Amino acid sequence: MKKEQLSQRFHNFGSIETVGSSELYSLLALKIAQDDEILELCTYAKNGQPLPNLLFGAVHYLLLKGKEHELKEYYPSITRNPREKDGVFLPFKEFCKIYREEIIALLQSKLVQTNEVRRCAYLYPIFCYIYEKVKQPLSLIEIGTSAGLQLNWDKYRYSYGTGEEYGKIDSKVHITSEIRGGNKPSFPVQMPPVASKIGLDLHTNDLCNKEDRLWLRALIWPEHHERVELFDQSAEYFTQHPVELVEGDGVALLEEVVANLPTNSAICIFHTHVANQFPLELKHELVGKIKKIGSTRNVFHVYNNMWDGRLHVDSYISGIETQQTVGDTDGHGRWFEWNLE
Repeated sequence: MKKEQLSQRFHNFGSIETVGSSELYSLLALKIAQDDEILELCTYAKNGQPLPNLLFGAVHYLLLKGKEHELKEYYPSITRNPREKDGVFLPFKEFCKIYREEIIALLQSKLVQTNEVRRCAYLYPIFCYIYEKVKQPLSLIEIGTSAGLQLNWDKYRYSYGTGEEYGKIDSKVHITSEIRGGNKPSFPVQMPPVASKIGLDLHTNDLCNKEDRLWLRALIWPEHHERVELFDQSAEYFTQHPVELVEGDGVALLEEVVANLPTNSAICIFHTHVANQFPLELKHELVGKIKKIGSTRNVFHVYNNMWDGRLHVDSYISGIETQQTVGDTDGHGRWFEWNLE
């Protein structure tokens, strides 16, 4: 990737994606956008990766592992009373110089696989909506599952700022979010029945493996203490109630996986904030395979960050194709819109 493209990615990250969410990463990203040395460091990353997230994750990972440097004093995830962020860039740049080889190794080996459990806040009403459409148990396939935490959406408790709680009311994993706009989804008294669950990823993360778990933790932005708490709670549940995860190309494996699903179920293929890492031809291949599956089965495709940033539900019910837009969502699930009838 050319330096100008790299610079623009970091500028967009700092001026759009992190605004109102991470002042630390916003400041760093805007500085990096103008720094040739750090931009050159990023050229070692794998193609298709969200580079700001990957670089910041690599640095955060090394800090969480205990690397001694002044930089840790700026991270709320490590220091109880962090220093003012305005002075962070020079220590960050120095850290990247000192640990350059270790950062390069991480850029070349790791993937951005954020397990953002709060995105289940909008997956839950979508799966309820799907069940009401077809009245069939759901067979769930997540592409880009990472550690599989979103597959347990039916094991979590939800609230949306109204004082009411939904889902599995006795769950220790409590997900809060806001529904923006005039439309609201309906929440059934009982969870939709789930026939099967499977997660697919090029690299599945084992939550019982300390290194895998630390990497997922490092991908959470330093100020986001509530995200860390949700991650820990849902990870603990998953280790006690694991879901099948398969390592491999999710698009290539899709038809084989579908062939083994219960025949009386509706297939729900979903992925959140993953398709932005897909090349264009892979996106078209995925859509083509889902259309083929939809010629013989009821199938739903739930996704965002594929053609645009909005959340979509494409369906094939009795062979009839329908495309719907749910609405915009916050990247970390703090709010979403609901435009389904």
